[in-house]
Amino acid sequence: MAVPPRLPGYEWFRFLRNAEVRVGIYTGVCLSLVFTVWLICANHVPALEHVAEERNVIAAMILLFFASLPVLRFYREPSGMLFSGLLGWSLLAISYRLLSMRFYLLEERYSAFDIFAMGAIVYLIAGTVSWIAGLLWKARAARASHS
Repeated sequence: MAVPPRLPGYEWFRFLRNAEVRVGIYTGVCLSLVFTVWLICANHVPALEHVAEERNVIAAMILLFFASLPVLRFYREPSGMLFSGLLGWSLLAISYRLLSMRFYLLEERYSAFDIFAMGAIVYLIAGTVSWIAGLLWKARAARASHS
């Protein structure tokens, strides 16, 4: 069987073989894009001003959907969930910091570290719940096998 040829820059993307890294990067990019579009629409599209509440609810729901992707993907692997979620949320915090340089009022309410801390707490709680549920599942399975 012939070995497929490797492209010259192939080794640079070897880290993408890890599912946690891949999902975390995709999540972070999607969260950053949605937040950027939301911010630009809120500040530069006056036609959407009369539907500001609906716009904000829709954008928050889209952010919630993308933020839940690591939880849904790694619900049985708490460490993978935590790593993937924190990687994605870190990318969002970085983009928040970059956007706060342009939109300086963003820093008045929350700093980039506050944004990161809020996401980290949510992912830590989700990882803890997943870990406890896994322990209970294993204990129940062990108990059922003994009876």
